[in-house]
Amino acid sequence: MMAMKGELLIIAGIAMIFIGFFLVFIGTLMTAASGEAEVESGGVIMIGPIPIVFGTQRGATLAMILAIILMLLWIFTALLNRRV
Repeated sequence: MMAMKGELLIIAGIAMIFIGFFLVFIGTLMTAASGEAEVESGGVIMIGPIPIVFGTQRGATLAMILAIILMLLWIFTALLNRRV
């Protein structure tokens, strides 16, 4: 039985996610094996309008500023939609 187009897109999307994780894992192993790279990490997790910023790199400050801007934009649009 042939799968529907939507099902194929879901399967393709899930496959691409797993391939991406695999490629990141392989890249991490290759970098760690070479022993010449410094490791820095960081990120932003948005839980609703509240940003949680973490990291060991200088870009964490920029990420924090962008997260605050996103939070304010989210609150602003929520207030505008409430009044309509």
